[in-house]
Amino acid sequence: MAENTLTASTKVGLVVCRGCCCGSPAKDPATDHEAQLEQLQRFAVDNLSEVAVRTSLCLGPCEYANIIVVQPSPAGRLRGGRPVWFGLVDDYALNKLQAWVATGGPGLSDVPPELQLQEIGRPRRKAERGA
Repeated sequence: MAENTLTASTKVGLVVCRGCCCGSPAKDPATDHEAQLEQLQRFAVDNLSEVAVRTSLCLGPCEYANIIVVQPSPAGRLRGGRPVWFGLVDDYALNKLQAWVATGGPGLSDVPPELQLQEIGRPRRKAERGA
């Protein structure tokens, strides 16, 4: 499958955590982690001009594995959109997340009610915590 990276500035970015816990059957054996990533990669290929997917090492809040961060497109950022963090992403939430991104994502469309329970705050860095 073609690699779809966040190099184009016109895209909504999906950052999929694949660190120590996210994507691990040991942490979440009920989820087919590879199938989820493949689904997102197909979604990006099908929406090549609007969506980019990349994986990342550990993003931090492992208690919320599986984590996906949705980064706004430049148009979304101009309208006040900021990255939105989602945790405990199961297949249902993944489908809802894709539908939301297809409508524009952060700044262009409100997070749907079905995803609000999965929304988590961006973890604070050590310097922000005073450590």
